[in-house]
Amino acid sequence: MSTTVTARDTARALLDTHGQTYAAEAGVRLRDTPQPLYQLLVLACLLSARIRASVAVDAAHALFEADLRTPGRMRDATWQQRVDALVEGHYRRYDESTSTTLGKGADFVRERYGGDLRKLREEADGDGRRMRELLQEVPGLGPTGADIFLREVQGLWTELEPWIDPKAAQGAERLGLPAEPGELARLVPGDQLAVFAAALVRAALDRSVVDDVRKRVGADGGTGS
Repeated sequence: MSTTVTARDTARALLDTHGQTYAAEAGVRLRDTPQPLYQLLVLACLLSARIRASVAVDAAHALFEADLRTPGRMRDATWQQRVDALVEGHYRRYDESTSTTLGKGADFVRERYGGDLRKLREEADGDGRRMRELLQEVPGLGPTGADIFLREVQGLWTELEPWIDPKAAQGAERLGLPAEPGELARLVPGDQLAVFAAALVRAALDRSVVDDVRKRVGADGGTGS
């Protein structure tokens, strides 16, 4: 955008039209407690596969509806029960391998962190790069999945802010916004960073999001504030 004011108008329009985290879309009430943090980890694992984000979100929701919301329940479920939940969420392409991976990941989280991912944060001593490394020790979670988890959790683990991963930066560029995290952070209220980052990802994945934002900015005529 040509000016900071226009960039703020664009950021506001993005939040107004597509301001929702993926965790919220999957029905996760994110809090700094073990269960929702584990649910976010599962969602990050599903979202990091080469499959549509909407399918990953539906699959996560189906797993949680099947009461697989904790590492213990995920581990104790049979392989077929996990597959059935994934299929219910239309996650068919990788359902069998993902069922195995989720079981291994649940075992790892229980053994390494006692089922509580806050211990990962403590071990990293609040260092985002170290958290990213530790997350990648979880079976099924690579760099992309680790970035998704950190991007979504930054509203709770505020030492991470602003966490703008490559996909969010791509969305910013599509919208004509700066891709530098610090500059992006100045465009929205601090408590909206996680929502803003998720919305930027939506812009990267779906051209219609960019069109919606441009229409909104055009309709509003720019607030200039």
